[in-house]
Amino acid sequence: MVDVGLVGRNGSLPGMGAIRSVLVVDDSRLQRRILVGSLRKWGFEVIEAESGEAAMAICAGDLPDLVLSDWVMPGMSGLEFCTAFRGLNAERYSYFILLTSKSEKNEIAQGLDAGADDFLIKPVNADELRARISAGGRILTMQRELSEKNRLIATALGDLERAHEAIDKDLIQARKIQESLVPDLTRKFGSSRVSLLLKPCGHIGGDLVGMFAPGPDHVGFYSIDVSGHGITSAMMTARLGGYLSSQYFDQNVAMEHRYGGRFALRPPDEVARTLNTRLLADGGIEEYFTMVYCTADLRSGAVRIVQAGHPHPLILRRGGGVEFAGQGGLPVGLLSEAVFTQHSLTLRPGDRLLLYSDGFTECRLADGRMLEPEGLVDLVRACDPDQDGSRLLDELFLRLTRIMSPEHGLDDDVSATLFDYGGG
Repeated sequence: MVDVGLVGRNGSLPGMGAIRSVLVVDDSRLQRRILVGSLRKWGFEVIEAESGEAAMAICAGDLPDLVLSDWVMPGMSGLEFCTAFRGLNAERYSYFILLTSKSEKNEIAQGLDAGADDFLIKPVNADELRARISAGGRILTMQRELSEKNRLIATALGDLERAHEAIDKDLIQARKIQESLVPDLTRKFGSSRVSLLLKPCGHIGGDLVGMFAPGPDHVGFYSIDVSGHGITSAMMTARLGGYLSSQYFDQNVAMEHRYGGRFALRPPDEVARTLNTRLLADGGIEEYFTMVYCTADLRSGAVRIVQAGHPHPLILRRGGGVEFAGQGGLPVGLLSEAVFTQHSLTLRPGDRLLLYSDGFTECRLADGRMLEPEGLVDLVRACDPDQDGSRLLDELFLRLTRIMSPEHGLDDDVSATLFDYGGG
């Protein structure tokens, strides 16, 4: 805005806030006096230059808001001065009006190409000059408002980038903490083995897999998928990792104390009920999770299973047969009256039991369809059956990435637990 002192003085121009200083460039002293007289009467600060070279020297120190320059001058012409003026690369834009007796379209095009904003035909009419300056003032006002908004946006983006970098560092550290919940990706128990796969779709995820054994004859293993994604789901997996700790059996809800400091595995259905009660007892927690938890007798191959809303486990028979197991069930932490049913199956030496999250079966393929359980069976059958559990899981995930949609990519956590039964 033009300051109050200028608005009320000698008919100064309204709406001229962005134009305070004007540079008049003309080799004719008379023309300069006529222009300068009008401009000062309208309240502008006016600087004079008798040539393009002199004008460039002035502009090198401080740019005016508006330039009125004659086109035809000895030495540097107004057109050459305009080109050089635009080459200063100043942070602040100045409005440039060329004064000319030329009216041909090709000459006007030359002036626009050189960087001129407007033209006035000589001799200059005072009313037209006022109108052109007024238009230039409006344009400069909008341009400077836009520049200020861009500056604020750039500052905000810089702040966001720094905040993002800080969050990114925290998430990387959080991933390391989450990875510590699964210290071993494969472990032998006599002639049997449990192998784990955990592939979060971001820095951190809501899937959890694990295993633990209180003695040489029994092992417990599980696959968990917490609802939602991101930080809250990851925090829930951290909590569940404590409830099902493979290192601190006295804190593990799947263990019960026995005489002499020994531990034994609780029945899977009892473990699901305990987790359900604990989760619902904590107010403010909206997350729930699906789970398959199994206990295996390593002597007989007897496996007890509780399935709580998780995909049906897959039995991979030694002879090549594939069959689904489980009876469904409700997720954990959803309903206080939920019933968790336990069932049993028997594995023979060489059989495998695969637990997996819906990151496999709900993965989007290149044609837009989901993999589905049947597609997972095909994927398993395509893998080399003679390789160990860890390599089979790695190959299974690799094959999944090869057929997934490039557009969707890995949009959910992918995890699996594979139990290889070697016999008692």
